[in-house]
Amino acid sequence: MKKRQKNTAYAIDEGMFIMVVVYGACLQCSFGTTPSSLSCINNVCAQNKQVATINDTIPFLNIQSFGMCSAPTNPAVIAATAAKAGIFTSAPCIPAIQGKWLPIKPNILINNIPVLYQGSMCMCPYGGVVTITTPDQFKVF
Repeated sequence: MKKRQKNTAYAIDEGMFIMVVVYGACLQCSFGTTPSSLSCINNVCAQNKQVATINDTIPFLNIQSFGMCSAPTNPAVIAATAAKAGIFTSAPCIPAIQGKWLPIKPNILINNIPVLYQGSMCMCPYGGVVTITTPDQFKVF
């Protein structure tokens, strides 16, 4: 039998526990040098923190910088590399997320918007994949 940590937000989907993501979750971009954290503004809380939805992808409101960007398709990286005579050079990350977090669980909703869960990810137009490394909750079995 599975034991759940007290006050941890779980949803039941197809007979399995799904850990939902809350304010303060740790994020990582595949081209970023440092982790970031998720901010969300929502009136639904779990563990006294707002629960995130798939719409929480707004740069600098929901997703902060990932330090330095090393995406070879990022115009800032291209310019920095050109300025160093072709020696590859990273540039400061300016999140440019477009679209929503995917995949979704359409049957777990907050105000008719699917909640964000640990397996979701979103894309940067420069090729980075943003994943949730820690949903800011812990599961105990």
